[in-house]
Amino acid sequence: MKKIEAIIKPFKLDDVREALAERGITGMTVSEVKGFGRQKGHTELYRGAEYMVDFLPKVKIEIVVQGDLVESCIEAIEMTARTGKIGDGKIFVFDVGQVIRIRTGEQNEDAV
Repeated sequence: MKKIEAIIKPFKLDDVREALAERGITGMTVSEVKGFGRQKGHTELYRGAEYMVDFLPKVKIEIVVQGDLVESCIEAIEMTARTGKIGDGKIFVFDVGQVIRIRTGEQNEDAV
């Protein structure tokens, strides 16, 4: 099993969710996060004063999938989250040692 974390632009969330649902992904965790990479923030004007916004709003999607679905999920995220401009985000893939469904006690693939 693998955990896929994707950091994307907030306005792309619905497109990514739909693309993952088409591939059979029935659950995910979504968090509003802030951060920066090469994009490095930007300046804004507020009441006549200019200030630097270092951390930009992003969305983090977390899903756990069986190994055979990883490439399909990565492709779905890449295709739907890409704008071609700086700040499109990143995808991280981790190994998952164990999953336990709290309600039933099911483990690993049965718990996903």
